[in-house]
Amino acid sequence: MRHPDIKRMDIAEFRRLGYLQELNRQFLHPLGLAMEVNVDAEGRESLGGVWDDREGVEGIMYGEGMMDPEKAAHVAGELALRASVRTEVLGYVIQPVE
Repeated sequence: MRHPDIKRMDIAEFRRLGYLQELNRQFLHPLGLAMEVNVDAEGRESLGGVWDDREGVEGIMYGEGMMDPEKAAHVAGELALRASVRTEVLGYVIQPVE
């Protein structure tokens, strides 16, 4: 069910700003997983499936030249900006498991 008050980010923007790269690089790839984005004939982007290579113990890696340092820096900057506020307001950056 869609929550009517929550804005949605366009998948192309999610990818362009580096969130997909960093989600994959920092979290999913070490687990042997990867989220994919599909681009249709008109250039519209949508989330595809999740690649599953959990049987490979080394996980998934980007090929040479596939990562964008500017995207990584953008996401790191966004996280740093929010980290101090989340720590001050909530007492944590990553929500702890109860």
